[in-house]
Amino acid sequence: MKVIKHSEQVLKTALISKNTQLVKLYENLESREKRLLNEAFQPDSVLFRPITLHSESDWISSHPEPTQDFEQFYNDPYRSRPTSRKSAIYVQPIGSFGDTKVSTEDYMKWLKDYCEAFYYGLSVKILEPVPVSHTGCAFRVNEYTCNLQIHAEDLLKYLKKKKPEDAFCIVGITMIDLYPRASWNFVFGQASLTEGMGIFSFARYDSDFYSASYKGRLKSVKKLPSADYSVFDGYYTPAINSMLLLRSCKALLGWMDEDGSGMDAEFRNEAKMGLLKPVEAFKECREWVLKCLDVLQK
Repeated sequence: MKVIKHSEQVLKTALISKNTQLVKLYENLESREKRLLNEAFQPDSVLFRPITLHSESDWISSHPEPTQDFEQFYNDPYRSRPTSRKSAIYVQPIGSFGDTKVSTEDYMKWLKDYCEAFYYGLSVKILEPVPVSHTGCAFRVNEYTCNLQIHAEDLLKYLKKKKPEDAFCIVGITMIDLYPRASWNFVFGQASLTEGMGIFSFARYDSDFYSASYKGRLKSVKKLPSADYSVFDGYYTPAINSMLLLRSCKALLGWMDEDGSGMDAEFRNEAKMGLLKPVEAFKECREWVLKCLDVLQK
């Protein structure tokens, strides 16, 4: 087991840098904004806690990536920036959401309001939901969880065709599990930084997903006809509640900010390696949000 923990100075340099131009931007922040950012540098901060690596199979160990501080991000020539002509975030729901139309509409409104508050100055537009059949994507039954999965890369191709001209980005969201290729067990989502699009599934944020009684499990596991989408008619999707909504909002923002690399996990080995499931990993979200509110209200 290995624990990654950075010092206050390392965090401060990474988040502000020593670049005089960026330091000046930091100094010009409002007092409340500066106080929130300063929280990140404290040893007991909930914003950047130590990361425990349980084995060599953990993502950080098995997928080494170069580090990036704020200065590198700020000066990245490929960084996407909103313009007057591209200032809208489009959200495309795919498949059914929740139990009723009312809950689906409320859910989308919450996501919209949350995104507009987070990405201040950009408008968020919810597109009309489309059934899985309209995307033309491949699909399968996961041999380990026995639930339906749709092909993430096919969905990205579909979103690319639908992306409006005024879109800063387009994000597809679904309650159906995803996979990026035949050899992978599943993927939470996938994105393209250069083309401004991404797809994310909230299926695994349902509290019952990993239980044997999950209603999305199919009784018979067999190869499905590639063009027969009738299997999705009436397919179970989790009921939308406040906890799933919180997880959805946090995840949606994360995928808008992602660098295009999908995140996977080996479901078969989670119990053996002691890795956190999504539901468990989000237990600290409430503490983080309350901390932010407390700082901003001082």
